Amino acid sequence: MLIGYARVSVTPRDRTAQVSALRALGVVPAAVYVDRGLTGTDRDRPGLADALARCGRGDTLVVTALARLARSVPDARDIVDRLAAAGAMLRVGADHYCLGGPDALSLCDCLALVADLEADLVRLRTREGMAEASAKGHLRGRRPTLTPAQERQLVTTLHEGSRTASEVAEIFGVSRATVYRAVRRVRFPGDG
Repeated sequence: MLIGYARVSVTPRDRTAQVSALRALGVVPAAVYVDRGLTGTDRDRPGLADALARCGRGDTLVVTALARLARSVPDARDIVDRLAAAGAMLRVGADHYCLGGPDALSLCDCLALVADLEADLVRLRTREGMAEASAKGHLRGRRPTLTPAQERQLVTTLHEGSRTASEVAEIFGVSRATVYRAVRRVRFPGDG
């Protein structure tokens, strides 16, 4: 039996594309397991757990790409070991892999290395994009928790001396670190 697995982002378009590709590979809709909004490095994937549990001797787990199944060598190796123990096979796109023997494990390691490299490239492109956006002034970081007027009020309350930084933080609904940052930023007339 063919058992499909798809890991998709939260966009419906991504789910439709992968499920359609699994159908084209011969997987019936009732045998498709999907995880939504999870990264490939997240080890807690209920859809994958259900798909692996359903795989038995002679069954084939079908994925559209290895990156949809795993993004690290240890994760891929664990999945392949579970499939091999169940007597199942793995199909990545049009390629079938029998999982018994050292050749299959070496091949899986190579495929997982490629998926791991792909994940590294995604991270690199993200960092490059953020650096470019920052250079253009489009990436400014997180917005301040408090407005300048709220910061002045917070510092005034703290300087009155009747409350601790922790109490002021609780009153304003911020962390103590935010209180200390506000104290550093706010300057009143006559402050040096």
